[in-house]
Amino acid sequence: MQRQKGFTLIELMVVIVVIAILASIAIPSYREYVIRGHRRAAQAAMMEIAAQQQQYFVANRAYADEDELGYVLPPEVDEHYTYAVALDPGPPPGFTINLTAKGSQIGDGDLALTSAGVKTPATKW
Repeated sequence: MQRQKGFTLIELMVVIVVIAILASIAIPSYREYVIRGHRRAAQAAMMEIAAQQQQYFVANRAYADEDELGYVLPPEVDEHYTYAVALDPGPPPGFTINLTAKGSQIGDGDLALTSAGVKTPATKW
C-alpha cells in the first residue's frame, strides 16, 4: 500500500480551533492596550492644558477658556477625545478640563482635571 501525504480534516480542524482560542484571548487584550495608550496621550494633553492655564493665570490673574487659551489637541488625542474648559470665577478662581471620549474610546469614559489637581475618575489615573 502506498502512504498518502497531507493533512486530514481532523488535524486541520484542531489547528483552526487552537487559532480561534488564541485569537479570542489576544484580540481583547490588544484592544485594551490600545485604549490605555489613547488614554495616556489624553492625560498628557490635559497636563499640558493645565500648565498653560497656570501660565495664563500668572500673566492675567484669571484662567482662560478654550478660545483664549488657543490650545489645539494633538491629532492622536483629537481623534478620540473632545475637550472643554469650565471656568469657576471663585474666589479663588479655578478651572476644570473635561475630555469627552468619542469613537472607539467611548467605552473607556471621560476624563477630568481641576485646577486643584483633582483627577477623575480616579481609577483611570
